[in-house]
Amino acid sequence: MDFKDHLKRLLYGLPHRIKVGKKYVGEGEPVFTIAEIGINHNGDLELAKRLITEAAKAGADAVKFQKRTTEEILTKEGLEKPYTSPNAFAPTYGEHRKKLEFSPEQYEILMAHARECGVEFFASVWDPVSADIMHTLNIGAYKIPSADLINIPLIEHVAKKDRPVMLSTGMNTLEEIDDAVNAVLRFNSRVIVMHCLSLYPSPLDKINLAFMDVIRDRYSPLPFGYSGHEVGMLPTLAAVARGAHVIERHLTLDKTMKGSDHAGSLEPQELQELIGSIRTTKVILGKPEKVMIPELIPLREKLAKSVIARQAIPSGTVITADMLGIKGPGHGIKPSRLHEVVGRVAGTNIGEDTVLPKEALDWPKNRW
Repeated sequence: MDFKDHLKRLLYGLPHRIKVGKKYVGEGEPVFTIAEIGINHNGDLELAKRLITEAAKAGADAVKFQKRTTEEILTKEGLEKPYTSPNAFAPTYGEHRKKLEFSPEQYEILMAHARECGVEFFASVWDPVSADIMHTLNIGAYKIPSADLINIPLIEHVAKKDRPVMLSTGMNTLEEIDDAVNAVLRFNSRVIVMHCLSLYPSPLDKINLAFMDVIRDRYSPLPFGYSGHEVGMLPTLAAVARGAHVIERHLTLDKTMKGSDHAGSLEPQELQELIGSIRTTKVILGKPEKVMIPELIPLREKLAKSVIARQAIPSGTVITADMLGIKGPGHGIKPSRLHEVVGRVAGTNIGEDTVLPKEALDWPKNRW
């Protein structure tokens, strides 16, 4: 059995939707929208609370933060490396990262605020210690950032916590995604695979939304989605049209604020507009079947055609093809069935240039 067959065996029989907090995510459900606050709070608790409030006002289903334990993810060299970026909050990278972290107690405050606002709360976790901290807070789901999609030990650690696991794929190969999905499924059937591009902001010509089709087909029936870092809304709406069950976009109060993620984020009014457009897009998409809506019936009868009598046909007459024609309105026998009328014996008098009654299809055939 090759690896793809092994993966399909793990996927076989899994449900098409999973529960994240109080809401179901997947086939047949409304698009689950996540406001990624991430590190756009700039280490300010009050700013973080305000972002949660704005996400709820915009109609988001969930807010997501990022949790790192700095000493667990960087070597001494990495911690002490000078950080001269315009977005730096401290002179070394380690100190910069610490400036953007909240304590468990602060996260408790933020979770309580999210509950008050009626949105789900979860986080991307970058190391096992951070995952354990979030587990003690009883968050609704975990996300594995794309930088850690190759970190199978972390993925297995998170998968064992029996919460939905979202996998970001923004800087990974298909084989690495396979490995990550496989790692979760060994312990946990609730997986959501997210297409994204880990460039902030993302150039439109590099987003490659068509890869979502690969994710959908390869990991079916798992829910899948799109995490967008582009400027604007079009790629996100295109992802919804392509079938995304989950949409994640970064939220900021001001795109010009200091910080690496603000430029590729949406401001509150834009997020509200996007979520409204997502709901409208789902309405437009409808369902994969041809529906004859009631409003079409009178229009169809007015404009479509029926089988008609070119001449008066007395009752008892054997109907021949030259007696028939095709004209509107369209409430009679369909033109495609004209041949079924030929050879039948008229059961009633039929006036010239009138629509044949539908019961003409039941009149007896001439047997002589």
